[in-house]
Amino acid sequence: MDDLFGEEEHWQPLAARLRPATLDQYLGQDHLFGEGKPLRKAIECGLVHSMILWGPPGTGKTTLAKLLANYISARFITLSAVLSGVKDIRAAIDEAKQLKSQGQKTILFVDEVHRFNKSQQDAFLPYVEDGTVIFVGATTENPSFELNNALLSRARVYVLKSISESVLVDLLKTALADRERGLGELNVSAEPDMLEIVAKAADGDARKALNLLEVSCDLASSESEGDRIVITHEVLDQALSGNVRQFDKGGDVFYEQISALHKSVRGSSPDGALYWFVRMIDGGCDPLYVARRVVRMASEDIGNADPRALEIALNAWDVQERLGHPEGELAIAQAVVYMASAPKSNAVYKAFNQVKSDIRQSPSYDVPIHLRNAPTKLMKAQGYGGEYQYAHDHPDAYAAGESYLPEAIDQTQWYHPVPRGLEIKIAEKLRYLRGLDQGNDWKRYPPSTESRDV
Repeated sequence: MDDLFGEEEHWQPLAARLRPATLDQYLGQDHLFGEGKPLRKAIECGLVHSMILWGPPGTGKTTLAKLLANYISARFITLSAVLSGVKDIRAAIDEAKQLKSQGQKTILFVDEVHRFNKSQQDAFLPYVEDGTVIFVGATTENPSFELNNALLSRARVYVLKSISESVLVDLLKTALADRERGLGELNVSAEPDMLEIVAKAADGDARKALNLLEVSCDLASSESEGDRIVITHEVLDQALSGNVRQFDKGGDVFYEQISALHKSVRGSSPDGALYWFVRMIDGGCDPLYVARRVVRMASEDIGNADPRALEIALNAWDVQERLGHPEGELAIAQAVVYMASAPKSNAVYKAFNQVKSDIRQSPSYDVPIHLRNAPTKLMKAQGYGGEYQYAHDHPDAYAAGESYLPEAIDQTQWYHPVPRGLEIKIAEKLRYLRGLDQGNDWKRYPPSTESRDV
């Protein structure tokens, strides 16, 4: 007996057996396939075009591609970008050409299409263009960064979303009740809240949810007596051991979460920062990567408003390298919370970037002669360092009127302290020193003792 897609019937895992056969059974993507949606109407009318399906694992990309083939009675050919090469691409195209000559449509499904290089992606273009294949690519990565513009211009991009917990719970209930494709004949039941726990652990992934349910059922059946199988908390704990949440190292999820962590620190939200840090660690992120980013946060977003932040960040990094898990992670968590709670200043960061920009656009000014070292008699005779004023020979260790920039830009000021944290005192100190440069009567504006000692 053949199944829906012409494959020989054999044992399949629960997730495969419950694969939707119609759009009515296709769950979790109502923004695309809800009743009356344009894309759904087009598919039901047999109008299918080349497309890129972008979404997290377990959101139905492969299932949708097979449904498309079913709706237009097309041959379904699949390639994996991880396992396939140019030879496989040519073989698939040759098969599609032969089918086209017989009046048969072909959907060519490429899983993880982002793993194909530029030349491999280019190989599809002529055959997408002339209608030899309807190209359907699946990717977990942002197509804007991973796919050629030429391929993107020939295929519409559709975003598939993580499946909500409520939809996953309904799916799990269906799996328990379905006698033909699911677990209905096994007489399986679950203690209260078990399905909600499975749905949460699945993290938006329908395939993972069904796999967890099937594993739980297998474990429960080995411990159950009689005809009834009951999934208990103890059984579920065993099934969930080692379960890893969504985290694609180096992929979109990775950069989205580190961005959320950085912005939580910048926005002074210790709870948000701690949440995203733990999410990344829970997903398998290297704690040292986070430690390096926390050092960056200390300089970029806190700076001289609280110079202790940099020291705390470096200490956390050191603890992680010395002690590892779990002590190091706790030290990084402490640093993350401190960063989020500290006063914020990007004054150094802005000044640094502005100086870099100005240097690129300016001549290579010579070092002023009074700032040059004079290790030889000839250099001394040339006046090198001759008018330099040694700061410690002056009151407050400050030589009023001395210039430390090239003459053409000696009045430029890049660093502008913010009115937060220690930079309040730094700003006051700098105003005092500039007043000395200008010969102002600073008795009218006496700085605090602390600010002069900064």
